[in-house]
Amino acid sequence: MSKDNGLLASVSDTSTESEFFSPMPEGYKKGKTRYCFVMGTVMSGLGKGIFSSCLAKLMQDKGLKVAPIKLEGYLNIDSGTLNPFRHGEVFVLDDGMECDMDLGTYERMLDQNLSKANFTTSGQIFSSILNKERHGDYLGRDVQMIPHVTGEVKMKLRRLAMESDADIVFVEIGGTVGDLENAYYIEAMRELAYEEGPNSCCFVALTYILEPKTLGEQKSKAAQLGIKQLMQLGVQPDIIACRATNPTTKKVRQKISVYSNVPFERVISLPDSASIYMIPAMLREVGMDFEVARLLKIDDRIKLRQERKAWAKWCDFTDRIGSARREITIGVTGKYTSVRDSYASIINALEHAG
Repeated sequence: MSKDNGLLASVSDTSTESEFFSPMPEGYKKGKTRYCFVMGTVMSGLGKGIFSSCLAKLMQDKGLKVAPIKLEGYLNIDSGTLNPFRHGEVFVLDDGMECDMDLGTYERMLDQNLSKANFTTSGQIFSSILNKERHGDYLGRDVQMIPHVTGEVKMKLRRLAMESDADIVFVEIGGTVGDLENAYYIEAMRELAYEEGPNSCCFVALTYILEPKTLGEQKSKAAQLGIKQLMQLGVQPDIIACRATNPTTKKVRQKISVYSNVPFERVISLPDSASIYMIPAMLREVGMDFEVARLLKIDDRIKLRQERKAWAKWCDFTDRIGSARREITIGVTGKYTSVRDSYASIINALEHAG
């Protein structure tokens, strides 16, 4: 009888009288897993995957279980058919999923073997929705971008949270804020934050600070407009990372802080680095890891003794990279040699080997 009541309740929740449609995996508990969303403004190629993986690494070192996922806006089911000239290398996961090269960065940084659960495209989302519609899973409702498409995205994230038993799920949204193809991803993140409740989600916006050579100074207007566009979508960033060739000046960071309603200490400078393995130290130096822990109210799960040991081991690794005594030349034969990212795994594996 209880099962029948549960079925009737589920039907009533998705009836024509209700606008709510937010499916959850069976057994999912709100508040157990936190979410950190990383998105970019101004332009693509800011290093969202590198930033997200480095931040996840710092949280992992604190004894927290982390799970990354990348959301891509293109309609391909996977990255297997993409031209390396246009999109860089295709990275293949253990279960055969052909995906974006950023997943390789996550695997190397977190020392995890990822699967198809850690990668999603618009093609996968829409394919799943159309299959469900044909099977009558939506109980005769008109299937729409909101709530059904955004609901599918939220279901994907919550399922990953359950399967990985993660303390924090790091969600990287491909592309740039303002792109049509990722607008529903951002809306899904907004809805998820609303449904999960206070201190459940953290929004990080990467932006780019222009520095025209003819002017000799940094300009923040493009960054301001990009952040404003994100806020117009209903998302208030908690942290802003300013990407630039050189360190972002205090004056520029103050200006961005005022225009975005983000405390100055959470507007950080993230200049170019000789190696991505130096970036965790840059984030740790400005206290970004503990800032995220405070925002997500997850301080009580941190293991400081474990963090000290993990950080000492990491510093030993980066010291070896920075103290190389001689330079060698390695030849790589390939078809797509005009694009550096076409063979990113080989280059990164050599760097990772020290």
